[in-house]
Amino acid sequence: MEHGVHRAIDNVSFTMQRGEKVAVLGLNGAGKSTLIRILSGVELPTRGTVERQMSLSWPLGFNTGFHPAMTGNDAARFVARVYGKPFPEVHRRADDFAELGKFMSEPIRSYSSGMQARLAFGLSLAIDFDCYLVDEVIGAGDQRFQRKSHEELFEKRADRALLLAIHSPEIVRNYCSKALIVHRGRAKSFDDIELAIEIYRGL
Repeated sequence: MEHGVHRAIDNVSFTMQRGEKVAVLGLNGAGKSTLIRILSGVELPTRGTVERQMSLSWPLGFNTGFHPAMTGNDAARFVARVYGKPFPEVHRRADDFAELGKFMSEPIRSYSSGMQARLAFGLSLAIDFDCYLVDEVIGAGDQRFQRKSHEELFEKRADRALLLAIHSPEIVRNYCSKALIVHRGRAKSFDDIELAIEIYRGL
């Protein structure tokens, strides 16, 4: 059986400035998550390059990326070691957001999806990145999670760059100065937010 080559994203080119908030809009399967994973370094492009002049977070989403046998404490220790930060500081900052308490000592496989999201988000926030990559997590979870996420990213880190894959036009209007529409693996950048939202709704 022959298998064709599927290009998740193709010929995508754009730039981001420090402090800039860019929305990534597109239908499910359009290539938004692949783009974010490539920018973060989780995946490598088959061709082309990514030029990074800012420190980028790993994708903030519901998949923690940690081995399920690891505990929350293990994950915090791993992140601290990779980024050269004191473990107590990383642990404190992560748990301040995640509020997992005694569950930080339990295996991640025992966590609910919401707990995994809070841990992943909290660990990302424990490191001061220049740019945060957010993959459709802001509008998910309960209201408390959404409120804390908004506060951490849009208020406490208002000076940081943000690349945000999101389906909410309201969030795009309120916080983003530019939009990147991804459709069938291609992407186009828009400075006109209202035009971008209109095109996105017509996809």
